Amino acid sequence: MDSLISAAGRSLAAGDPLGALKLVSLRDDAPSLALRGIAMAQLGQFARAKVLMRGAARGFGTKDPKARARCIVAEAEVALASRDLGWRVAALESARKTLESHGDLANAAHARYLEVRRLLLIGHLDDAERALGKLDATRLNPALRAAHELVVAGIAIRRVRAKDARDALMRAERAAKAAGIPALWAEVDGALRVLNGIAARRIAKGVDQPMKLEDVESLLASKAFVVDACRLVVRQAGVVIPLAKRPVLFTLVRALAEAWPRDVPRDELILRAFRLKLADESHRARLRVEIGRLRRLLRSMADISATPQGFALGVRRTREVVVLVLPVEEEYASVLALLSDGESWSSSALGMALGTSQRTVQRALDELAAAGKVQTFGRGRSRRWLTPPLPGFTTSLLLPAALPIE
Repeated sequence: MDSLISAAGRSLAAGDPLGALKLVSLRDDAPSLALRGIAMAQLGQFARAKVLMRGAARGFGTKDPKARARCIVAEAEVALASRDLGWRVAALESARKTLESHGDLANAAHARYLEVRRLLLIGHLDDAERALGKLDATRLNPALRAAHELVVAGIAIRRVRAKDARDALMRAERAAKAAGIPALWAEVDGALRVLNGIAARRIAKGVDQPMKLEDVESLLASKAFVVDACRLVVRQAGVVIPLAKRPVLFTLVRALAEAWPRDVPRDELILRAFRLKLADESHRARLRVEIGRLRRLLRSMADISATPQGFALGVRRTREVVVLVLPVEEEYASVLALLSDGESWSSSALGMALGTSQRTVQRALDELAAAGKVQTFGRGRSRRWLTPPLPGFTTSLLLPAALPIE
């Protein structure tokens, strides 16, 4: 390896992409293309970075499998940074094994972290934890230790474990300082701001209060009857009843919980659950059927009693009924939650992260764009969507499950 390549590599490792480009910008050999690609990625020029990394991989070919594997890992990192979640996972896995077989354990570990971060973004927390458990953080350099702790914190945030997340971010901060990379400090600082921000709101007896992640964790650990509008479940004392696929029942129990201990008039329940302006006897009959279904689901936690005006919720083993909601509630809150991280997303990546179809996401994006809430650039497969962070709206990392947007 010549002196210019070595110097450019040191510049990149120190977080100085412009310094690296000054050394290799006029060269077209495979090592220079790879370094230029990494530099462009650090500068946020992801499309150009992908082209350069693929050119470097072709240049190395089969004669230098280790260098080619490093290029594949770098390309995967660029794809992750640009929120292109459809990149070749099998190719990354193959590259990781190649690096391990050639003794490049640091870059092999980096490849594993990219895999874990992708799983975290699309909400596969169990898979992410299993993959992370295969790594020994004590043998990593400071930069990779910081990356490791950031991933640990991300999983803990999604699991609503505030203390574990804060401890991990403190370790990440120390490792980032030891690494001496400004971009890494900024990433840790951003994660700390997210952790310290508003994670959700609680509605109880007509009072709406903001909550940090620590408050959410305490609430979920209590004996309170919680209607969780973030995950579309009802929970109490460790028992969880999912209602994501039964929106009418969830709407009914939320309305009853928000009014508790008062009752809710029948016409109001019909209006909210069935989205009707006027109610007739057939709608009241349907309401009785749905209330019966809800009674059966909640029989271990609560009762639903009929009153002269409507229905009322009666809870057991607790005197606290809370509705937990997102900091900002609107029709496509889950899409905005992902976009609020400040990165540019493709519609396909949003669909993967939300567990829904690309077409459904595209319809949501079109409506948000028409309302001026999101912006787009590029065309075709290069089209990306982004939005400025919303005041008081934390990223999707604070909520462990993607929300349906229909």
